[in-house]
Amino acid sequence: MTMYVIVWEYQVKTEHLENFEKIYGEGGAWTDLFQRGIGYLGTELLVDPQNHHRYMTIDRWASAQAYNNFLIQNHGEYETLDAECKELTKSETLVGKWEVIAHETR
Repeated sequence: MTMYVIVWEYQVKTEHLENFEKIYGEGGAWTDLFQRGIGYLGTELLVDPQNHHRYMTIDRWASAQAYNNFLIQNHGEYETLDAECKELTKSETLVGKWEVIAHETR
């Protein structure tokens, strides 16, 4: 099985920590939007226990094509939500995009 994984890192402003978690976590605005895409497999929201302003998201898709199709079909909504969320963070960094290597079990 192929899987496409996208990882983002965020430095969140103190006054927006709770709101950030609601929007980026399970059942939040981002996962609600992603669920419109065929091939969306889920998102994990992680927080650094040593720095409670540092978060990571791991978005999982069935393939790069599934993700790209989602972006094309939902471009306007994606850009609108992204713009609305800018005030929550000091920084947002794309860590990378990867394909999961699956090995057959013997």
